[in-house]
Amino acid sequence: MLFKKTLHIAALLVVAYLMNSFVLRSGIMKDAPPRNDAIERRVDSLLALMTLEEKIGQMTLFTSDWEMTGPTLRATYKEDIKKGRVGAIFNAHTAAYTKELQRIAVEETRLGIPLLFGYDVIHGYKTIFPIPLGESASWDLQAIEKSARIAGVEAAASGLHWTFAPMVDIARDPRWGRMAEGAGEDTYLGSAIAKARVQGFQGNGFDNADAVLACAKHFAAYGAAQAGRDYHTVDISEQVLREVYLPPFKAAVDAGAWTFMTSFNEWNGIPASAHEQLLKDILKWEWGFPGFVVTDYTSINEMVQHGYAADFKHAGELSVNAGVDMDMQGAVYYNHLEQLIREGKVKESRVDDAVRRILRMKFMLGLFENPYKFSDTEREKRLILSQEHLAAARDVARKSIVLLRNENQLLPLSKNLKNIAVIGPLADSKVDMLGNWSAAGDAKDCVTLLEGVRAKWPNAQIKYARGSDVMQMNKVDFANAYAAAKKADVIILAVGEAGWMSGEAASRSDIGLPGVQTELVKYLLTTGKPVVMVLMNGRPLVLGDLAEKVPAIVETWFAGTQGGHAIADVLAGDYNPSGKLPVTFPRNVGQIPLHYNMKNTGRPMNPNDKYTSKYLDVPNTPQWPFGFGLSYTTFEYSDLKTDRSSFDRNESVNISVMLKNTGNYDGEETAQLYVRDLIGSVTRPVRELKGFQKVFLKKGESKTVQFRLSADDLRFYNHDLRFRAEPGDFDIWVGGDSDAKLGTRVTMVK
Repeated sequence: MLFKKTLHIAALLVVAYLMNSFVLRSGIMKDAPPRNDAIERRVDSLLALMTLEEKIGQMTLFTSDWEMTGPTLRATYKEDIKKGRVGAIFNAHTAAYTKELQRIAVEETRLGIPLLFGYDVIHGYKTIFPIPLGESASWDLQAIEKSARIAGVEAAASGLHWTFAPMVDIARDPRWGRMAEGAGEDTYLGSAIAKARVQGFQGNGFDNADAVLACAKHFAAYGAAQAGRDYHTVDISEQVLREVYLPPFKAAVDAGAWTFMTSFNEWNGIPASAHEQLLKDILKWEWGFPGFVVTDYTSINEMVQHGYAADFKHAGELSVNAGVDMDMQGAVYYNHLEQLIREGKVKESRVDDAVRRILRMKFMLGLFENPYKFSDTEREKRLILSQEHLAAARDVARKSIVLLRNENQLLPLSKNLKNIAVIGPLADSKVDMLGNWSAAGDAKDCVTLLEGVRAKWPNAQIKYARGSDVMQMNKVDFANAYAAAKKADVIILAVGEAGWMSGEAASRSDIGLPGVQTELVKYLLTTGKPVVMVLMNGRPLVLGDLAEKVPAIVETWFAGTQGGHAIADVLAGDYNPSGKLPVTFPRNVGQIPLHYNMKNTGRPMNPNDKYTSKYLDVPNTPQWPFGFGLSYTTFEYSDLKTDRSSFDRNESVNISVMLKNTGNYDGEETAQLYVRDLIGSVTRPVRELKGFQKVFLKKGESKTVQFRLSADDLRFYNHDLRFRAEPGDFDIWVGGDSDAKLGTRVTMVK
């Protein structure tokens, strides 16, 4: 039956192409040149056969009944597939289930157009890696790309074609829960990671069904939500938008991302899902984006609540005319687009452009040749949670861990320990190890910290006590925790947030340790035993005086399926921690927003002058700065040199620094290059990251680390929104974090 259906459609396509080869492809030639002429001809031929209802169906994305990610579930999605009224499904996964739904689309509809299957594969499909913020702490682009590659392989093996990732929003307010999904506060680092993750998901193409379409989200400036409250208003200048928030999205386009997702927020008073400047002018025209734009969940509908659209029909008109190609779950196009076209409020050529963009992806994926190529149960069984994937998850988790404090070299712990107390509400929690947005990850597959410690110290007597819950105020287990701690040589104490406390709809006004965990930590410190505090969280936490009282603090984020083994590897010294913070850790919430690349004021902080920019009750400085991370060894930077003291806009400055491992362990250090433009036509940040290199050094070894800085690296958007570098003096620093002290100065001449 499928064979006959395929022959019938092929014949129709040939006839349509011969009849319509002269037809102008409205819109797509303006936005971007076609990437594959053969595919463009097939898209045009198929489009000529489609009814308006079928076209609108391609622009409609509905969820299956597998699981929900929002407030609405459409129970009739299978009937919609049969009628050709839906072109893509999300939350349908596993090879068997996607094959069932695909069969309906290709065998029971008039044209047999295959479905796209999408899913939130954010940091792994079944093999779960650290949350993206944690992976970003590795500053290891190859490891991050490999993580996305494995996620794409597993997702593709389970029938998926499309992931709603990477999230590339810059986030500078840790109260915002979705900071966990991104790369932190810095545009340069975020852009590099965006590129790595797109390349990982999309691999070398889709011929072998081992990659998925990436989706850069949320376009744009979602991470600038006021007060760190999810879905809230964004109010920033276009200069800040272009200079801080857009570059990671441009990096995603340059890396070949095929889809974009709109954000829930507004910018300049216009919701992103109706923002013509963002979607048409910048994304499709200025950047030449050839893929399609999908909304976030029901965001077209929500424009009514924004006060921007009178009703759903009006919202649909605004959205499609602004450049949104696919409506996720809101059914606005489904219900109203045909009438809008009849009324002349939307041109059918705009619909044709949207459908072309969507069909292009389906042809590119090879779904017309073999609609079931991604739904292979044998491949799924072979690849999911393979030993190779688990080993990679453990390795990436180790690289993501940041050593924040290590007084008197408490860490690494001796392999000869006899008595260990493992305490804390997160010490033996499998589900919390997954973190938020863990796709099809199963808690039963996770290794907890307690399990990792038991495996690492098989001959030690290990006492476990929960101590407290994450959120509850009950102290009933304090006594058991204290008793276990008193008999131990060392206390390993796992505290932080529950996995659900970061991610979407998980903003917090107080980002300290929730519940009675702070009291638990202080109570255990009274035992006089050495304490290693293992943090698990999806955002920077405010630790108060614990940051100075606990002798060893290890930031592990939510480390994923192999998290327990990875943390134990670090605690035992089998892996020397090399992570660096991708986001600033504030001393208290009152400092927020706090990021390293802020601007100066006319009255910079002076501790001896009250009338300067500072607080009365806390220093301006953070608890731990962006880029910070300790090692079990120590590193020394020296002999910073440039090959010239001045250069013009056609030249580059070569920068070198001597990096030496001065400690007793082999280790990796991430050398970071920072620049300040001293005088600009608009004010410039006090520092900006412009390069980094991760360098492995054996103990006692030295290496020369080199960077290159050109005029292109120094460009910014001036008052007229022209992107250019300006002549003048530039301070340069190289070091192990954003507070690097070793510096010099160069001058760019006209």
